[in-house]
Amino acid sequence: MKKRILVAPLNWGLGHATRCIPIINALLTHGFEPVIASDGVALALLQKEFPRLSSVELPAYNITYAKNGKFFKLKLLTDSPKLLKAIKAEKRAIKQIVENNHISGIISDNRLGVYSKKVPSVFITHQLNVLSGNTTWLSTKIHEKFIKKFDACWIPDVEATINLSGRLGHPDTFEIPTTYIGPLSRFEKRYVKIVNDIMVLLSGPEPQRTLLETKLLSELKNYSGKVVFVNGVMEKEQTIQIIGNITVYNFMTSSLLEKTINESALIISRSGYTTVMDLAKLNKKAFFIPTPGQFEQEYLATRLTELNLVPSCSQQVFTLDKLNGLDDFDGLKSFDYEPDFKELFSLFERK
Repeated sequence: MKKRILVAPLNWGLGHATRCIPIINALLTHGFEPVIASDGVALALLQKEFPRLSSVELPAYNITYAKNGKFFKLKLLTDSPKLLKAIKAEKRAIKQIVENNHISGIISDNRLGVYSKKVPSVFITHQLNVLSGNTTWLSTKIHEKFIKKFDACWIPDVEATINLSGRLGHPDTFEIPTTYIGPLSRFEKRYVKIVNDIMVLLSGPEPQRTLLETKLLSELKNYSGKVVFVNGVMEKEQTIQIIGNITVYNFMTSSLLEKTINESALIISRSGYTTVMDLAKLNKKAFFIPTPGQFEQEYLATRLTELNLVPSCSQQVFTLDKLNGLDDFDGLKSFDYEPDFKELFSLFERK
């Protein structure tokens, strides 16, 4: 009988769910039976990608952003009692799920309450330093306290000096044993003809996703080239709408998304870490607009701009003119790194 491994990504946009896709595929390849656990759009996306796999719904964190980025940290602070309540509910749910579904191991991507003392439990994160401005030391310590409850911590990056996550995934000191497993992406580079001048990729919690959607649609209606626009809204059926030179999708499955990114000259998106990993794998030119007030995305966007790889600007000041200096930037490049999944999954083979 195949060992059942619970794979549980955080429902915060689509990034945590999409970077679990290569892990789920690797589990299948190595003879395990993955069981998907999440909520909201993250669960819906993985159910569409893996319709034959079992899935369970976890309590929702219900994370939303402030409309004004200046209040991002305050919003998270006021939401923290609700978050802690969700984590407690998550822990209770996991106890039942492990017993009822005969789970032999857990892989949690940033879900803080998804672990069990009865089975080996892994935590995936690229944030060993949790940036929060002048409270970074505190948010990092709180995160570290949660990670200590797991048996292993996997970081989707390389340990070398040249890396994708910068100081997010490379702290000066860290008490918990960690393993760098290499960047994770569900995509493969294809050498195809470029047919789209710009592709817009949106995701992330509301209301900021909608605010950026509205701004970009307004700006790009004056653009003369061909634009593909993916809203990142998971619904039962895919919809396609033509607005002048813009083709708007509510969402794309992995295969269509891979094809369309490969066929696009420039990607405009948030600077979420999963997006950075995906675009590096596909060697793409990009323009990043970090979520207002989200320190991690602002740090990644600034770092990649300073490294002369990807230009970026704040959501408030973006205009089409910002794209004029693209030729001065090198674009993202992938690392030749293959995760040793056999070694990583050996944790679940212990009796």
